Amino acid sequence: MSGRKGAIGKDGSTGPSVSGDKSKDFRPTRDDILRYIANNPDKSGKREIAKAFSLKGEDRIWLKDILRDLQDEGALEKDRKRLVRPGALPHVAVLDIFARDADGGLLGRPTDQPEDALPTVVSIKMSRGSGPTAGIGDRVLAKTFPTHAETGPAYTARVMKIFEKRKDAVLGVFRVLQDGSFRIEPVERRQPELTVEKEYQNGAQNGDLVEVEPQRATRYGLPRAKVLNVVGSLTSEKAVSMIAIHAHDIPHIFPSEVLAEAEAVKPATLSGREDWREVPLITIDPADAKDHDDAVFAEPDTDESNPGGVIAIVAIADVAAYIRSGTALDREALKRGNSVYFPDRVVPMLPERISNDLCSLKEKVDRPALAVRMVFSAEGRKIRHSFHRIMMRSAARLAYSQAQAAIDGVPDDTTGPILEPILKPLWAAYGVLKRGRDSRQPLELDLPERKILLKPDGTVDRVIVPDRLDAHKLIEEFMIQANVAAAETLEAKKQSLVYRTHDAPSLVKQESLREFLATLGLSLARGAQMKPAQFNQILNQVRGAENEALVNEVVLRSQSQALYSPENLGHFGLNLRRYAHFTSPIRRYADLIVHRALIGSLGLGADGISRGEEERLEDISALISATERRAMAAERDTVDRLIAGYLSGQINETFDARISGVTKAGLFVQLPQFGADGFIPVSSLDGDYYIYDEAARALFGDRTGKGYQLADRVEVRLIEVAPLAGAMRFEMLTDPKPLPGSKRSFHKAKAQRPRGRASQPSRGPARNRRR
Repeated sequence: MSGRKGAIGKDGSTGPSVSGDKSKDFRPTRDDILRYIANNPDKSGKREIAKAFSLKGEDRIWLKDILRDLQDEGALEKDRKRLVRPGALPHVAVLDIFARDADGGLLGRPTDQPEDALPTVVSIKMSRGSGPTAGIGDRVLAKTFPTHAETGPAYTARVMKIFEKRKDAVLGVFRVLQDGSFRIEPVERRQPELTVEKEYQNGAQNGDLVEVEPQRATRYGLPRAKVLNVVGSLTSEKAVSMIAIHAHDIPHIFPSEVLAEAEAVKPATLSGREDWREVPLITIDPADAKDHDDAVFAEPDTDESNPGGVIAIVAIADVAAYIRSGTALDREALKRGNSVYFPDRVVPMLPERISNDLCSLKEKVDRPALAVRMVFSAEGRKIRHSFHRIMMRSAARLAYSQAQAAIDGVPDDTTGPILEPILKPLWAAYGVLKRGRDSRQPLELDLPERKILLKPDGTVDRVIVPDRLDAHKLIEEFMIQANVAAAETLEAKKQSLVYRTHDAPSLVKQESLREFLATLGLSLARGAQMKPAQFNQILNQVRGAENEALVNEVVLRSQSQALYSPENLGHFGLNLRRYAHFTSPIRRYADLIVHRALIGSLGLGADGISRGEEERLEDISALISATERRAMAAERDTVDRLIAGYLSGQINETFDARISGVTKAGLFVQLPQFGADGFIPVSSLDGDYYIYDEAARALFGDRTGKGYQLADRVEVRLIEVAPLAGAMRFEMLTDPKPLPGSKRSFHKAKAQRPRGRASQPSRGPARNRRR
């Protein structure tokens, strides 16, 4: 293919050096396109690329084909509506500042970069005059800019926001040594061991988890520290979750200014609201829920033009009435981004005065709410909807199991009187909405969620898989439809908002999944417009089969990560064109932004979204996406530590396990009984030299071709436990087995093995690594 070189302008953009003739002889080369995308990360959509090279008509069709080829080859990836080079940082990223360069400048790296990826180093440009000042150890939200330099950092960045300055206090375990002296054992590797004088013990006992304040180091001996607070025994859940809170820099103490604002808030009145207190809305939540931010009601539609139709109402706590933009409460809520849920602790986004009192839709108590009234046809198609700012009074507070029992014929004193007038119409409406869901065909993965039950002392009692009831599905579908209505209304009003987006799997991930399915004799259709229904067909084929769990797991891993964004990419998993989080403003800042946008665009009050918030939606979206990932990591770490501590007394015991991850370094295994992961180093797998086959998600023996594959059920022995790190190392007891596609995969992997490689792996000690 012939082409011309593009010119690089003063702003770093690559554009056409010749204008006028639009023939194929003057189309940009592939290198021109890749260079332009690298230089212009903010202008790398198909339209922007076509405009930069003055491509029109047939040339735009040619460009579309070229861009698709580059994606198929792995030279480009799709990121929202933009195209990026693989491994490229987003324009707004969360960075950890870890060092200084030779000139004293700060260096950072992406917070969520995979462990096995080459580290991306970012040079932090300091703001002059106003603006946040960062230092080593800070986690920051920053705008990134590629440098394209052959040496030095690949990116520069400008700090937009510092997440949380590290406190002077650090966490450690209080130890009493044999000579009676006191030490602080660090819970993170980067922390030094500290010594404590008796007068600074502050009541700490051996084995307590404590917060300490390091003192100025002396010329001799270990650094000294003073115990500030005894968190509790290391064996308690409270202590274990506190480790995760500190490790992930999760704000967990409300500043006095925020608490004072919360206490000063006055209850909302009926002024400016519709009176819906006679509408029998009810809340249905987990039995142990302390706040209730959504209520539901449904009835048949009496409109003769909509036979078999229903009216569904979802009312959501009016948090915007209490959390005004720019206040201390608002700033703290944004910093937290969301509530964080541990097995026996919640780090809330809002103070208890707001979340558990004024905004909680308590039974028989007047509460302000933002409600959406939706009308559905008999087929489950939404005909119309409207939003209302109301005063409501919950008719009943029910648990999921309680509501389900009533529908199943076992009502109690609370559900008996409301079974016919409230619960049965709700379930009838859910039947209608389910028809619409079935027609929409969202992605239907079967991956049960586990829940840890604790003893009174905070240690693990057992792990269960709660039943998935129709009551859960009812509330889920009502909330999904309310979220869709919110996004549709704001789009119709041309109001900026934060979408909940879930992009389709990248072409690279699709091809990887396709190769894996081929090893099982399954095929996945090709096409640029992949739909959830195509994945569901695969899942239906393996339902009830031996490899059902394996396929569900691999399909899940092929999906993109859900994000918040001011750009609408749709929600692939739910198969929805537009979607916004509206239903949980007590625990998610994204929902609060959507509430303010609805209030402002519909003229429902003076506390709508501000102009400043509208201008910062990109930054806000990046921040709350990061806090969501932070919360998920902290919750997972706490579960790992709890289970590791629980199993620390069962060294050399055997367990039934399932392979949950396969890497070149070894196998991750999950104990289904506990939902916890451990590691088996490849160096400990005896009898063969094992080769990693990425397509098959397996390790194959070089000599036998037998091996281990993702989702295999195996027997393992617990060898080593590190409770503070939440890490466990196992030994494989199950013999390797022939696997589907093993002959093809084995020879392919063997052919790719580098020549001259040692025939036996190192037998040195292997450390457990977290996925």
